[in-house]
Amino acid sequence: MNRGPGSPGEVDPAYPFDIDGALDPGRFPIDEWALEETEYSSEDLGTTETLFAVANGYLGLRGNVEEGRIAHTHGSFVNGFHETWSIQHAEDAFGFAKVGQTLVHVPDPKLIKLYVNDEPLLLSEADCEEYSRRLDFRTGTLERDLVWRTPSGVRLRVRSTRQVSFTERHLALMTFEVTMLEGVAPVTISSQLLNRQDGEDEYHVALAALGEGDDPRQAHALDHRVLLPRLSKMRGHRAYLGYRCAHSEMTLACAVEHQVEFKGDPRVNTEVDDDRSKTIIHTRMSPGQTLKVTKFAAFHSSRGVPADELADRCARTLDRSIKRGASGLADDQRDWLKDFWARSDVEVTGRPRTQQAVRWNLFQLAQATGRVEEHGVAAKGVTGDGYGGHYFWDTEIYVMPFCSYTNPRQARSLLRFRYMMLPKARERASELSQRGALFPWRTINGDEASAYYAAGTAQYHINADVVHAASQYLEATGDWDFLCREGAELAIETARLYADLGFYKPNGTKSFHIFGVTGPDEYTTVVNDNLFTNLMARFNLRRAAEAMEVIREADPVAYQRLQRVVGLRDEEIDEWHKAASAMFIPYDDVLAVHPQDDAFLDKEVWDLLDTPEEKRPLLLHYHPLVIYRHQVLKQADVVLAMFLQGEYFTQDEKRRNFEYYDPITTGDSSLSACVQSILAAEVGYAELALEYFKRALFVDLADLQGNTVDGVHVASTGGVWATLVQGFGGMRDTWGVLSFDPRLPADWDHLGFSLHRQGARLRVDLTQSEITLTLISGGPLQVRVVDQRVIVSGDAPTVVTLEDQGPVIRGRPPRLADIGVVPHVAHDVDIDDLHLPAT
Repeated sequence: MNRGPGSPGEVDPAYPFDIDGALDPGRFPIDEWALEETEYSSEDLGTTETLFAVANGYLGLRGNVEEGRIAHTHGSFVNGFHETWSIQHAEDAFGFAKVGQTLVHVPDPKLIKLYVNDEPLLLSEADCEEYSRRLDFRTGTLERDLVWRTPSGVRLRVRSTRQVSFTERHLALMTFEVTMLEGVAPVTISSQLLNRQDGEDEYHVALAALGEGDDPRQAHALDHRVLLPRLSKMRGHRAYLGYRCAHSEMTLACAVEHQVEFKGDPRVNTEVDDDRSKTIIHTRMSPGQTLKVTKFAAFHSSRGVPADELADRCARTLDRSIKRGASGLADDQRDWLKDFWARSDVEVTGRPRTQQAVRWNLFQLAQATGRVEEHGVAAKGVTGDGYGGHYFWDTEIYVMPFCSYTNPRQARSLLRFRYMMLPKARERASELSQRGALFPWRTINGDEASAYYAAGTAQYHINADVVHAASQYLEATGDWDFLCREGAELAIETARLYADLGFYKPNGTKSFHIFGVTGPDEYTTVVNDNLFTNLMARFNLRRAAEAMEVIREADPVAYQRLQRVVGLRDEEIDEWHKAASAMFIPYDDVLAVHPQDDAFLDKEVWDLLDTPEEKRPLLLHYHPLVIYRHQVLKQADVVLAMFLQGEYFTQDEKRRNFEYYDPITTGDSSLSACVQSILAAEVGYAELALEYFKRALFVDLADLQGNTVDGVHVASTGGVWATLVQGFGGMRDTWGVLSFDPRLPADWDHLGFSLHRQGARLRVDLTQSEITLTLISGGPLQVRVVDQRVIVSGDAPTVVTLEDQGPVIRGRPPRLADIGVVPHVAHDVDIDDLHLPAT
């Protein structure tokens, strides 16, 4: 894959990101509804295994080749199915996370080996006269088509498909079809279900030995037998395997069954042992004959249900799916995705490569959220084991807005998943000597799994992130039942934590402060009065207080239930109002910017533009203490606060803050480019906004972070939607008002998308001169366009002419040195010893 020119933090419009060159058009042709590969390469296997993964949010299969012998990372995953392990702290302390959690590789159903004259098909060596692989966004199917000339001169066409069903949540469906073109030969297909978690993959081990395992973004390597066999059996040609995880005691069962189509009498044999099932189909083929194998695979998991019972569930899944048939399942998949695209598509007319990349990102959101149901959305979805399969605050801030405005049912499910973690969040708050609840920074099962508290547990903003997502969901849906029950309990317990965590500090006027926290920027940790945390905590306190007042007035029975269930007191509501009103919001009068925290502006400035590319990302090349001493950001912090709490900043404050923080933001996190794009568009840096958008759009497709091998950056895909809809579309939904203040890139002709709000579906079409609002269903809706209020009804589209947005700021903000903030290092220090960048 071709990498773009520099990381997201080094955007220079003089050297714009080349969208057309981000993917080699000879190998990856433009198709607005698919990602296609026309040449096989083993040089970037890890990346393409991620790009061509298929998933439904519960079950995920990486894009490994069917033959399975050469891979960067084999991977088949079930959301939330994990092993636990004891975190070994060199120096332990009270309250440190004790138990780690790691996503487990479930038995791999993708493996289908082909032998002709006992010669195996290996793509890395095969003489392929034709080759193509295509991930279709409308059918949700990965298709491969090749013509292979064997060493003995036999020619065959080999077609295969792979699909994880959106309608049958626990099902994967694969086909493998061999057509003899020239020659007569014995043909053998070996289709397997293989436990790779407890096996060895020599190629992957060799890569880890070269240092890839030193990256903290990768999954923890387990050093024990993880999947303990509990079941291996056959019923006819249907094979079952069942396991229990050694430490977490989670259970899993999987089953496969094959259908064989051939005009002849092939020999079919199935065998099973503890770690493998193998179905072997053997026959002799002549020109014109076709052998087709259809493979149904079912997976069920549990926190403790015996494997035998899970096997029964697999049997029911297979019975139902086989009765429906492969073609019927394909029709169901197509219908599901047709509905998804009707709700979720974003159209960028006249820019086919951009459109293709946009739809790939949106398709990843379908694959990450489609059937998660009682689970969360991991940082990599189920396309890889990066970050150990953990759930972060990414879901609430980057993924939830997409769900709330395109698929509210799914948004509610994700919020309920957080709600189910509330008991453990209460325990964690108590462990840290706080009232209320504290959600974990990274987790699978609800327990904090971050061994590094400074950049993990200290991110107390996670509570407010959850409440922000719930509030946005309520704005989009008006779901009163959720507000009175799960939403209210979430708001109460999180507000209690902030009211207890903060304190009043007499400093002329009595103000409320929060000390010892970390904001979204992980390059600055354990600080006092982090702007993002204070703003979001204030939001949390206000929303909790106002929600309780509304419930008390409108539904006394629901309010009495909250008093009974969570011990809500009227005095608490007053306390939350008081703390929110007194919340300290740092501001520097000299630079006229909001400090990221109370000491941030006192630090030395990292000379980011002179830091060598080979020293990026900083977290892999500098000790944390070196980074913490400087003004340098891993990702947007103040800028993210201005996006989420924008109504509390003037336009001038937004511009000045953006101009200060943008030059010292590395973009070492994939969460940054999309937010920087949204704010750049809002404050007038139109060219820069487009550059950041391109980098968010291609963060995986062009492997801009260098770790696409670990799985899709799901939060960034949600950020792509946000950049299009909330950045260029200018959509905001604040305090009950849906508004648009568009910032369409100068060379774009049209941007179109749909939104769900309060039971209505609204179609939005933007051009350089006007915005057209069309009510698809429900309504009417009151909408504000810039400063004009309009009523959108079903009678006819509402068209509003857009005025000139004012002067465009070209280029990027100046380096801080150019405005008098000079990067420097302390005297009498050997810079080489400290490994600091040159100044």
